[in-house]
Amino acid sequence: MTDFWLYFNLGLHHVLDWKAYDHILFLIVLCAAYNFSSWKKLLILVTMFTIGHTLSLLLAAYNVVSVSGKLIEFLIPVTILTTALFNLFTAGKEKKVEKMGILYIATIFFGIIHGLGFASFFTALDSGRDFLPLLEFALGIEAAQIIVVIIILIIAFIFQTIFRFNKRDWVLVVSSLVIGMVIPMLMNNWIF
Repeated sequence: MTDFWLYFNLGLHHVLDWKAYDHILFLIVLCAAYNFSSWKKLLILVTMFTIGHTLSLLLAAYNVVSVSGKLIEFLIPVTILTTALFNLFTAGKEKKVEKMGILYIATIFFGIIHGLGFASFFTALDSGRDFLPLLEFALGIEAAQIIVVIIILIIAFIFQTIFRFNKRDWVLVVSSLVIGMVIPMLMNNWIF
């Protein structure tokens, strides 16, 4: 049970690390268009991200995939920017069921990219190739993401009810703020 808490906490702190806030920025733009009434869709999206993240760690642990760290450090802010831009172009529009499938696939793919950013650290651990620690780590990631999502939904609720932001304006403001934060990340990790 001690090992479970070790890897669970590692996953928890991987997401909740304020120094590496790229994961939180991605969750913010992923959640921006949702509220408590659409929590099931949001939970599926967050879980899809975790599945992609875990899949990339598994593939990296068994040397199936190896990608340049510089490329991944550049692609991580690209995923955040892409999600934020998607929000800007779809703000105020209802997401149809057929578009949700594309969103789920994109979220898994973005999870793979984010996971590859952590793969070298995770595989350096003694148990990097064992499936159980990977699962425990994934559970920690999922728990941390749910914590972040709940906080984001509470903040969205406050702004949309007390401060009377309409949902469209909320999505536009949040996504624009995240774009403003991610552009320096892109510039610092520019590979071209």
